[in-house]
Amino acid sequence: MIKVLLVVLFFLFTLEARENPFFPAKGEKDIPFTSNESQNIQALKRATIALPPQARVLKKVTIEYKNLDGSIESKSIELDNAVDWHLPIFISQSYTEQKIKNRAKKKQVFKKVASVKFATFFTNAKTLKIITNDTMLRNFLLVQPHRIVIDFQRDASFKSYVKDLPKNIFTQIRVGNHSNYYRVVVELDGYYKYTMKKIKEGYIFELM
Repeated sequence: MIKVLLVVLFFLFTLEARENPFFPAKGEKDIPFTSNESQNIQALKRATIALPPQARVLKKVTIEYKNLDGSIESKSIELDNAVDWHLPIFISQSYTEQKIKNRAKKKQVFKKVASVKFATFFTNAKTLKIITNDTMLRNFLLVQPHRIVIDFQRDASFKSYVKDLPKNIFTQIRVGNHSNYYRVVVELDGYYKYTMKKIKEGYIFELM
């Protein structure tokens, strides 16, 4: 009786096995720690803080920020610098005009980073371009590690492909075969949201 039970359990586990364990296909749409919902928030340019007349030494600066999952955290830097209370303290994220021009120029240049039979991948800063004639079935974001999952329709059989991209925001590209589609998994170097746009030759993914 025990042997029969063990055989039955073995077949049950076999039926639930994935086609390609390296590229999971089920249960991946739950995103417990992040969201890909776009937020129309103005970018920080410059803000000021006025000091009271008695201020003489700046001891610490604390920044409170909101994460992708909505949680609030803070980060501090310890200081011990004399200050003139007549002058405001500035907070900014800005670029010189030349840096802005260089950034715009760089944005136009895509570098080929990976290629399989049905798709070619290009990156530039926070942008991923996929050149393919195949139809995208779905795309979604997963965490731990942060990665974009993209499924394309095609009934084909090929060996799983892995390409590491050192010093790139898109740190690794994996392509695996499934029944009637193939899956692209793009790992990221940190926490991002993204937008996707269909273009004539494929698709564009822009990180935010």
